[in-house]
Amino acid sequence: MALGSPEEEALRLIAFLASAPTPYHAARLGSEQLRDAGFSEMEGDGWEDPRGAHYLISGGTLFAFLFPPDTRPGDGLTLVAAHTDSPGLRLRPHPDLGRAGYRQLAVEVYGRPLLSSWLDRDLGLAGRAAVRTGTEVEQRLFIWAEPVARVPQLAVHLDTGVNERGLVLNPQTQLAPVWGLGEVGRIHSRVAASLGVEGDQLLALDAMLWPLEPPVVAGADREFVSSARLDNLLSCYCAIRALVEMGEGVTRPVVVALFDHEEVGSVSSTGAAGQAFPQLLERLTLGLGGGRAEHLQSLSRSRLLSVDVTHAANPNYLERYEPSHLCLPNGGPAIKSNSQQRYATAAPGAGWFIAACRDQGIPVQWFSARGDVPCGSTVGPSLAAQLAVETIDLGLPVLAMHSARELGGAQDPHHLIRALLAAAGA
Repeated sequence: MALGSPEEEALRLIAFLASAPTPYHAARLGSEQLRDAGFSEMEGDGWEDPRGAHYLISGGTLFAFLFPPDTRPGDGLTLVAAHTDSPGLRLRPHPDLGRAGYRQLAVEVYGRPLLSSWLDRDLGLAGRAAVRTGTEVEQRLFIWAEPVARVPQLAVHLDTGVNERGLVLNPQTQLAPVWGLGEVGRIHSRVAASLGVEGDQLLALDAMLWPLEPPVVAGADREFVSSARLDNLLSCYCAIRALVEMGEGVTRPVVVALFDHEEVGSVSSTGAAGQAFPQLLERLTLGLGGGRAEHLQSLSRSRLLSVDVTHAANPNYLERYEPSHLCLPNGGPAIKSNSQQRYATAAPGAGWFIAACRDQGIPVQWFSARGDVPCGSTVGPSLAAQLAVETIDLGLPVLAMHSARELGGAQDPHHLIRALLAAAGA
């Protein structure tokens, strides 16, 4: 699929967002797009020569790599990292609740969502299930794209000061969604039925609620993309599209890593703070016929682009932003800088990225947070520390980050795809 116009890439992004309500679906959808572009899945304990186009999927994490035919052990890599997970509400292992004649769901808050944005929305349910079939336990994905749940806000008549003092929600007592009336429900049996198995065959769930309002191109002149999960499926989409667009013309090995669990610290078997990525990179060197020395040599010659959305300046709250570093939608990718190393960018890497973009006429912005307002972080610092590679943190600006409905620029996916292509030398 050739790189489209900015309008075409915005519509392709919308299709990706609509089909990926969970990290597991995002990883599978990304793998399907790679497979359609000629990538093959790398399987088993013994890897063949990794030259060519391959991918590897583990739960909500997707790795993909594109190695030219003349790749040698020790060659430097262009690494691109993003994350597939988003803040939200996830079901507990025993999810069935019942109060005052309502059927409800017991949920945990995942990450740091804007809780109020989840109120009074039609919510679906999606995730993965561990299902026993005979002697095997297999993983199956499911999506309920129907309005099965809702977290109702208390009416203003019963909370008369809410507009003056602001809304404060207790995550334990005030976020349990309603999904029916009557006796306590059996959500596990409903999921089992949707998967075509008996209730006792469904052993466990990783399930999450998701807003059903579809992503759209918005704004008077169609200058925005309005959607859930722009953080950070926007970056995942662009990374996959760039890798597909590179194709056989790539001249330098490229590895894309789309991690799960960034929103909760990345400390997991499939997170960026774990050993999955370092082990993958070493196995790639081994597959090329190299050893430990060539692996370390390759890292010393590599660069990492850590791609995560950043804060667009909200015109109603400009006092929350560093005034000389205001980022706007459709202004191109923003390089993120922080002297406390919440972002891993340093001048040499930033200069290289700016030069690559400038040569292709791609606009670039800078984000730096106010000294009295926290800025958040990314997978960049963790990966930079583990791998000792030059790292550039960057991302596209969005409004309402961590809301159930975020707002980004419709021109920006095209900007970022081109920027990743430029950085890879494609």
